[in-house]
Amino acid sequence: MSKKTYLPRLCDAELKLALESTGAVLIEGAKWCGKTSTATKVAGSIVYMQDPDNTISYQQMADTKPSLLLKGAIPRLIDEWQVAPVLWDAVRFQVDQRAEKGQFILTGSAVPPDNVTAHTGTGRISRLMMRPMSLFESEESNGEISLKSLFDGKQKDTDAESMLTIEKIAFVLCRGGWPASINLKGLPALRMARDYVEAIIHQDISRVDNIEKNPERVRLLLRSLARNIATTANYQTIKEDIEATDISISDKTIANYINALRRIFVIEDLPAWAPSLRSKTAIRTSEKRHFVDPSIATAVMRTNPEGILTDFEYFGFLFEALCTRDIRIYAQANDGDVFHYRDKSGLEADLIVRLRDGRWAAIEVKLGQKQIEEAAENLLALSSKIDIKKMGKASFLMIITGGQFAYQRKDGVWVVPIGCLKD
Repeated sequence: MSKKTYLPRLCDAELKLALESTGAVLIEGAKWCGKTSTATKVAGSIVYMQDPDNTISYQQMADTKPSLLLKGAIPRLIDEWQVAPVLWDAVRFQVDQRAEKGQFILTGSAVPPDNVTAHTGTGRISRLMMRPMSLFESEESNGEISLKSLFDGKQKDTDAESMLTIEKIAFVLCRGGWPASINLKGLPALRMARDYVEAIIHQDISRVDNIEKNPERVRLLLRSLARNIATTANYQTIKEDIEATDISISDKTIANYINALRRIFVIEDLPAWAPSLRSKTAIRTSEKRHFVDPSIATAVMRTNPEGILTDFEYFGFLFEALCTRDIRIYAQANDGDVFHYRDKSGLEADLIVRLRDGRWAAIEVKLGQKQIEEAAENLLALSSKIDIKKMGKASFLMIITGGQFAYQRKDGVWVVPIGCLKD
């Protein structure tokens, strides 16, 4: 991989389109995921709200005359706008006054409380979710199999081959998609996720709502979520997990802590898909537990690539989390959302991609090759259950693997290594 100062992001095109269609764009997502770098590429002028030399004066300007902070070449980037939430309404007002597109970019790594802005910004401020980098963005997937091409029925059955070994997958999983760690090797590359987790525990989770939280309870909660990654573990399971360490915690505290983690974009659970079926079958509605990046799980569990290679069962759940992150990024680039499916008969699909135009696809995730046959049977069984008059047929069925070669089976199911995928 070449050492570039800025690796292009899939949401670059989304940002450009949003600036052409609305007066302001809010880029939100986890700290250190690259929001500022991406915004800086197209900004005409910038105000860094967390600049230590100017924070106090910026705060005073925001309190007395926020419009002063909005003066400058457009698009005007206001980095970490939530430091002075009054800026939201000031931007919305200026967008109305100027009546022109592409005036402002706001970036934020935390969602302020609901009551601090007077208006939602609907119609004036469009939202763009940014996550850590996918393997295609970090140039570790060759991108020979495209989600868009699969949906359009134009993907050729190539002899695509992934260069990612199982050992390399373990490494990129523990390193994560944090832009500043992508060009680092060995231990320094793994350090960033650990530093990120410590910042969450000791600062960020309390700063988001100015309510002090017990660091030990936060750590135990994160460990429980990490242990239960890619499962539908409920609050009771998490509570029992934490209390096994002789530290008591209430359901209300768990809910408050999880809400705070969502507001700083650490947790991003996967909702359940509720399609129309041919026959009445009870569909499970629980969300699957996920972090915005799988490296958060390995960092909080204090494990490393060698550690997860010795526990293939847990590695499988982490691999599903890695694929979930990447598919979310690729789906967003195609104006789609991602879900999971499970019904009372036990039939499931790890990932369902549904595009805005109604097209959908089902995906199973299998780290090794042995479960491919069972996964294909699952996908075909799910496909046959769907009421195609209401939902349409699946655009494609796919198994994402940690293997080497991409191919299409005789039954039509695609088998694709994570190192061959792109948007």
